[in-house]
Amino acid sequence: MDAVPALDEPLKKVLGPATAKVMAEHLGLHTVGDLLHHYPRRYEERGQLTHLADLPMDEHVTVVAQVADARLHTFASSRAPRGKGQRLEVTITDGSGRLQLVFFGAGVHKPHKELLPGTRAMFAGKVSVFNRRLQLAHPAYELLRGDAEETVETWAGALIPIYPATAKLESWKIGKALQTVLPSAQEAADPLPEPLREGRGLVPLPEALLKIHRPHTKADIEDARARLKWDEAFVLQVALARRRYADAQLPAVPRRPRPDGILAAFDDRLPFTLTEGQRKVSEEIFAGLATEHPMHRLLQGEVGSGKTLVALRAMLAVVDAGGQAAMLAPTEVLAQQHHRSVTEMMGELAEGGTLGGAENATKVVLLTGSMGAAARRHALLDLATGEAGVVIGTHALIEDKVQFHDLGLVVVDEQHRFGVEQRDALRGKGKQPPHLLVMTATPIPRTVAMTVFGDLETSVLDQLPAGRSPIASHVVPAADKPHFLARAWERVREEVEKGHQAYVVCPRIGDEEDGAKAKKKAPEDEAEKRPPLAVLDIAEQLARGPLAGLRVEVLHGRMQPDDKDAVMRRFAAGEADVLVATTVIEVGVNVPNATVMVIMDADRFGVSQLHQLRGRVGRGSAPGLCLLVSEMPEASAARQRLNAVASTLDGFELSRIDLEQRREGDVLGQAQSGTRSSLRMLAVIDDEEVIAEAREEATRIVAADPDLERLPALRTALDALLDEEREQYLEKG
Repeated sequence: MDAVPALDEPLKKVLGPATAKVMAEHLGLHTVGDLLHHYPRRYEERGQLTHLADLPMDEHVTVVAQVADARLHTFASSRAPRGKGQRLEVTITDGSGRLQLVFFGAGVHKPHKELLPGTRAMFAGKVSVFNRRLQLAHPAYELLRGDAEETVETWAGALIPIYPATAKLESWKIGKALQTVLPSAQEAADPLPEPLREGRGLVPLPEALLKIHRPHTKADIEDARARLKWDEAFVLQVALARRRYADAQLPAVPRRPRPDGILAAFDDRLPFTLTEGQRKVSEEIFAGLATEHPMHRLLQGEVGSGKTLVALRAMLAVVDAGGQAAMLAPTEVLAQQHHRSVTEMMGELAEGGTLGGAENATKVVLLTGSMGAAARRHALLDLATGEAGVVIGTHALIEDKVQFHDLGLVVVDEQHRFGVEQRDALRGKGKQPPHLLVMTATPIPRTVAMTVFGDLETSVLDQLPAGRSPIASHVVPAADKPHFLARAWERVREEVEKGHQAYVVCPRIGDEEDGAKAKKKAPEDEAEKRPPLAVLDIAEQLARGPLAGLRVEVLHGRMQPDDKDAVMRRFAAGEADVLVATTVIEVGVNVPNATVMVIMDADRFGVSQLHQLRGRVGRGSAPGLCLLVSEMPEASAARQRLNAVASTLDGFELSRIDLEQRREGDVLGQAQSGTRSSLRMLAVIDDEEVIAEAREEATRIVAADPDLERLPALRTALDALLDEEREQYLEKG
């Protein structure tokens, strides 16, 4: 049974081209079905008014309120020099607060007639501040009179749905459009198998759609939400379960380490013992490598928990079994860092084929896009002949020219930087599908792991190695207390005098190209009237001012790879005191002597990113210090976010906070691709039980009917989830 044409009907046929164009461009809604799945964000009750006291600045809001008073003022202006300029000021109230509306010029006539004291209406506009008071300038409004038939029809029921809207299309216009398409809800094919739906007491899909858009009671809303959450969780988990099932059907070469091979030799030369966590996770990985189907495992762990070591042991196990292992890093700086730390950890075991190499040594090769032609030819030859057991590189590894002798394991570092295409391209380099280990440095709450990485088994490293020092974090309110910032630079000097080193991190590089990009990119920056602080400017100010006399170096992504590497080497060797850098140092950089980090404009970074950055200090025996510098006011959401980072070192806890503060769409990688998140109702953090149960049901159904032949409506829903623009969605996490 195919989807009913009524739901596939383009909106322009139903609503007319102008409205349809705005819906497509601003809300990503193209068909009747899309519009039916554009759910209200919340509901207003007729007898109950929104909290005007809690309005967010600079956001587009819809409020239901009553006119308290309206005054028309005349004034002189350049356009109306004889005092004929007109301004209408309307004060509305909801019992919790008051809000001023202003209308100018010719725009005053209609509201002057309609917005009389005592009138109730819905108002929509962008909240701004004028004379220290909140106001809406020229808001759109819809009177709630209850006399005109259409208004009664549109706002039937006591609960008024408030839709996610845009400046071009107010909530009530979306409501009216829904009124037009709502009868089509009866045609919606139900993706949930009947036994599952009835067993969980969920209402049928057509009923859920009617209740979410036109509820008569709060119980209607609850019924509809419970049902629609299940749809989202279930269809998504079926997609992931099918991917797991398909992967499990592929053949792979089992890779088991030899008792006297390179892995054993490597373990013998480690100057420390593995933590209990590292041992446990390694066992899980070795068990996966020994199977005849490709292992797909996510290795996540706290910043600094030793993931690279665990991944390296897995790579050596594969080399022992006669295969090759490739590690894919998101940036050249990181690929070089990994190459350096792997060769250092392996010592003579990384010198295969040379005079100083140990007897069971292998070659560790680096491959990046900017290598010279000769070095590159050499590296490619080592890969093709199998001389190199371990290769570390950027996406240059994926190019067609790169051939492996026998690729057995792919390790992807920092999953969120790689899409599914890159992962699959590298997997395609094996004669048979290689095993896959994905490392993520940002701890992910279990629900997100189940949702975003649902095709991977998960291993978690939550223990820090012995000898790691605690990191103290503090917020430095540069605008309220400038002397705190001065003290921060004194602290940097003190650490350098003790023989330690410091990082200063800025959000921007500061060359021209970068400046143009910053202007285009961030509308919130315009509101703050100041571009983010830049590495090049800050480095110069520090070297001339508070850090004069110290050796200050600069590192950013647009430097030549050799220059970047040289700077990192000098810093690692202690030949520079302070490194002023962008977030290129976010992952993989290991300088145990660096004890203090100052993050400028810290409010411009995400919670997880701050946690990552902070993990670069306190890697040795001396305690670490992280100072989060911000000019945001005490009460702002940005400052609360920074306070959260300063108050805990638990990355899993922080990632939950991060998720609660960001929209779900960002979590699922939709922010990067600009398409809508397919999660409209499901809140990944709050709906843990629904996700876990949906995963179990999905796994059971796919095992019994992998092609979903007996469930055509579910197949249709799946095709809609995995349509063209979203097919990479599952792995953008």
